[in-house]
Amino acid sequence: MTATSLKKEEEIMYSVIVPMYNEEEVIALCYERLCEVMKNVDAPYELIFVNDGSQDRTKSIVETLCTADHHLRIINFSRNFGHQPAITAGMEAARGEAIVVIDADLQDPPELILEMIAKWKQGYDVVYAKRRERKGESFFKKATAALFYRTLHFMTDISIPLDTGDFRLLDRKVCAALTLCKERNRFVRGLVSWVGFKQTAVEYERHERHAGQTKYSLKKMIRLSLDAITSFSNKPLILAIYLGFLLASTGFLALFYLMYLKLFTTQVIAGWTSIMSLNIIFFGVTLFMLGVIGQYIARIFDEVRERPLYIIESQRERGRYLDTQPDALVAKNEDNT
Repeated sequence: MTATSLKKEEEIMYSVIVPMYNEEEVIALCYERLCEVMKNVDAPYELIFVNDGSQDRTKSIVETLCTADHHLRIINFSRNFGHQPAITAGMEAARGEAIVVIDADLQDPPELILEMIAKWKQGYDVVYAKRRERKGESFFKKATAALFYRTLHFMTDISIPLDTGDFRLLDRKVCAALTLCKERNRFVRGLVSWVGFKQTAVEYERHERHAGQTKYSLKKMIRLSLDAITSFSNKPLILAIYLGFLLASTGFLALFYLMYLKLFTTQVIAGWTSIMSLNIIFFGVTLFMLGVIGQYIARIFDEVRERPLYIIESQRERGRYLDTQPDALVAKNEDNT
């Protein structure tokens, strides 16, 4: 389901999208810093806060801020749909000529937006933030993040810049191209690379999270990497073919060797331990490859069901709620009256 179209009361130049999930400890400060930055752009702007089904006070805090600031818009999901759908909802609702995506945790400094805007004015369509250093993170977090980005670089068929997240600026035409991509298992930064256009980077030092806990656990990072790999590459399937050929070739060579020992030598061939070990290895590899194929099939299943990427519970702008009911639901209600 796409966000409800809103009547333009003024021409918006910049839209800032902030996906948020359980960010009550930091969201007010994030809003304040964004306001300080956007006051310096000397152009109409909007802040779009996408509440991804938060269970804490995030929604009430932002709605209180919304009553006093006509620049602020809120999109509330009916439940937690995920970070990538939240970004997509913000893009579909954005009205600016340049759209910025930034997380609420303040690890990515809002002040960098001004440098991104300067690059955009030079003619670049995509300006992504490239991490030069990651402060306040454990060795395990840094190691897994490095492995994540380099695995994507090796496994995917498109060039996704290393050490970049979703913090970036997009021109309106890039955002429009992204809304044409309707897949359910989304990897937005990969889609940005896929659509092309003129892109450049601005480097920065990533700060420690200001408050709260990270929402990207190791499990979610693995899921995101699977979405990225299966969305942009068939290399896992090709690797499965190569591995199958290698194992089959090894098996035939072992068979010929054992036949030679049996027919032309008196050497006793040990059986049970070696056979069981090989069976366990081969069955494990077989199940692993079935799992890889299953990941692709599961994503096909997600696509053919054509369920909406997200459901909006409510929207709020200029202190008032906006109608967000799907057209089909509205028609049904009219038939029942």
